[in-house]
Amino acid sequence: MRRRTLITFTIAGSLFFCACSRPTSETKSAEGASPDTHDERGPDTYKVRFESTKGPFVVTVTRAWAPLGADRFYTLVKSGFYDGARFFRVLPKFVVQFGIAGDPAVNTKWHNANLADDPVTQSNRRGTITYGTAGPNTRTTQVFINLADNARLDGKGFAPFGEVTEGMDAVDKFYSEYGEGAPMGAGPSQTTAEAEGTPYFERDFPKLDYVKKASIEK
Repeated sequence: MRRRTLITFTIAGSLFFCACSRPTSETKSAEGASPDTHDERGPDTYKVRFESTKGPFVVTVTRAWAPLGADRFYTLVKSGFYDGARFFRVLPKFVVQFGIAGDPAVNTKWHNANLADDPVTQSNRRGTITYGTAGPNTRTTQVFINLADNARLDGKGFAPFGEVTEGMDAVDKFYSEYGEGAPMGAGPSQTTAEAEGTPYFERDFPKLDYVKKASIEK
């Protein structure tokens, strides 16, 4: 059994939350998830090129920083999970968050595929990429890029697994006027977004930027 939990807390005046599955005592990682959500071991270092509506950017992943997170990201990118994903939570000088698939069936597939935590070996400096979380061992698919040096996140278990090494100027341009997400703000509801996918974003938040294509660079 898992229950859906909305975790909220404030860091440097910005509300941080992730509507994620909180594991019970029975299972705390993807080991208990469906067979088709097991992660492939990624290379020690790899690059992911994102084509976005504001231009391309490249994330360089270093597996040694956070092995479980790096392997999950590798698996998701290879499966096309992030293609079409909206940058649904853009808070200037804080974070850009994404990782809700456009297809509700895909969100359902990964809903309970929680990862055990990686130790935090890197600081959440500007440009690093980290998973959203709802507490211990609740990482799934949502990630955020730090738009500023957010060292306060380090002690809360947010473990960077890579960083933007090209195109940070594109990341800085993502549409941010919708503000914080519901229910704390007027931005997208994560619960509704997971249930309805792309039609929800196109109907209610048409100005959001999104990933056109994410791919592992050869």
